[in-house]
Amino acid sequence: MRNMDRSLGDGGMPLLGQLGVTFDRYGEGWAEATWVPTADACNPGGPVHGGVYAVVHDAAMNFATNAALERGDRAATISITYATMRPAAQGHPLAVRGEVTRITKQVAYLETTITNADGDVVSKATGSFILRRRESAPVEAPKERA
Repeated sequence: MRNMDRSLGDGGMPLLGQLGVTFDRYGEGWAEATWVPTADACNPGGPVHGGVYAVVHDAAMNFATNAALERGDRAATISITYATMRPAAQGHPLAVRGEVTRITKQVAYLETTITNADGDVVSKATGSFILRRRESAPVEAPKERA
């Protein structure tokens, strides 16, 4: 498992901090965040803007994927599909969990869930990430003896 301690907090992305997202914990192939939506995350009518959910799901999936990889390996989003089941509003605390459900040599498959303080699902997503694994050092052939 890769050490992701330096990415705790805003995940290294100031935008997430502006939206109210804070990554708190992670393990091999999963990540959890607290999200208290800020005014920047909400539309003029009050609830969290639909597109902001995509940003939060993508960030949680990215964190979880990178926590499953070895140092030097990289991941990039291929696709994310999400649905929002109930509204959330500014200042109302949410929990975010991203988890790798399957990982192959080239692709990671993930799920994320955002829940409210009552444990109700606010939004769910599935996604896939392309993996770019670092190249292993070539094995040298044994040298012939003279």
